[in-house]
Amino acid sequence: MYVFVPSLTSGATLSVIVDINIKMSVVISALIAIFYTLVGGLYSVAYTDVVQLFCIFVGLWISIPFALSNPAVSDITVTAVKEVYQSPWRGSVRSVDTWVWIDNFCLLMFGGIPWQVYFQRVLSASSATYAQVLSFLAAFGCLVMAVPSVLIGAIGASTDWNQTTYGAVPPRIKDEADMILPIVLQHLCPPFVSFFGLGAVSAAVMSSADSSILSASSMFARNIYQLAFRQSASDREIVWVMRITIFVFGGLATVMALLTGSVYGLWYLSSDLVYVIIFPQLISVLFVKGTNTYGSVAAYLFGMVLRIGGGEPYLKLPPFIYYPGWTTEIKKHHMTGELEEFVVQKFPFKTVSMVASFLGNVAFSHLAKYLFESGKISHKYDFLDAVVSKDSGEIMDKTTLVVRGNNIGLSEMKPRLSVTLAAAFTRRDTLPAETVEEEEEDSSSPDSSHHDEE
Repeated sequence: MYVFVPSLTSGATLSVIVDINIKMSVVISALIAIFYTLVGGLYSVAYTDVVQLFCIFVGLWISIPFALSNPAVSDITVTAVKEVYQSPWRGSVRSVDTWVWIDNFCLLMFGGIPWQVYFQRVLSASSATYAQVLSFLAAFGCLVMAVPSVLIGAIGASTDWNQTTYGAVPPRIKDEADMILPIVLQHLCPPFVSFFGLGAVSAAVMSSADSSILSASSMFARNIYQLAFRQSASDREIVWVMRITIFVFGGLATVMALLTGSVYGLWYLSSDLVYVIIFPQLISVLFVKGTNTYGSVAAYLFGMVLRIGGGEPYLKLPPFIYYPGWTTEIKKHHMTGELEEFVVQKFPFKTVSMVASFLGNVAFSHLAKYLFESGKISHKYDFLDAVVSKDSGEIMDKTTLVVRGNNIGLSEMKPRLSVTLAAAFTRRDTLPAETVEEEEEDSSSPDSSHHDEE
């Protein structure tokens, strides 16, 4: 789902600034993203990230003084609490919506952790320490980068649009509030500033586009094509599969961007599905010992059913599970005058679905383990090889080596063997210098050669 967001975002922004058809702008943006992702690969991800940070910081901050000084814009500190041209832009949370806000906050915070584009950057870091520092700095960097966007939103809510070339009807009334950034750049800033702002938005979107397309194609080539269909595939074959799937996923992204009108809806739904389905799986793999494939499949089904059962207004999907506190609301489209009735879930069912998915993973994993190991279900029915492994006599579980049912801690092994295992499963550039030197001395010593010959 995340792959489809950047194409729509870039195309919509380009259509507003350059004043061309939105479908044409989406196609142009998608072709550019596909081309340089195909040519540049991981280098395109790295370089566009650098350009993105520079363009956002410079481009958006340059546009804010021009927008604030426009005669049609009132003091944003006044319009935050007082109605001038539009209703105050600083809203409030009703008590009945408290749990919904908490649910959405958890979704946005934890739903962004398991995204593959994040781990793509972490795994490409030169060391584990650098990856950790980069992650913490990125958290504060997101807050800094969000400031100009918030200010532009406040400017849009403080503007008398009748004094601009946009028209008398505010963007919120015309259901164009999600496009307030390019609208402000176009109608409240000089042309040269608008193009700087367009560069900022385009750089951010293109950085997301190339990383999402590349990650989707690489996961398909490695995890599906190679592991499921062609275990003997060469690296050259995998590269060609990735190149083909870049075109496929880029085309799918373009089609869905043309069929979907809400950038925010797609982005929000991407985090939603990741939060409910993938986040519990990540927690189980990293921190819960004993989870297996059977529990993972059960967790996936639990989370999917409970989440889809609550409905999704962005996809026009009605609910078939009515959680406590649900209500029915009617929305009027200001431009067409049509009335739309939809169900609003006041219950934090997204977080409940995530927790149910996690508990289902743990419960079914231990249930499957008990049934197979106790003999209540024959080992031949372990078709996923998740409990009784048929292909390997050794299973690595964090810092424990399990050999034929006996748990042996790495710290209990001989020094030379422990160092060898560390070298096998750890990047050498992240090991202490003395450990690497000891490994080299042991491997080159006569005693070690004698043992190897024996």
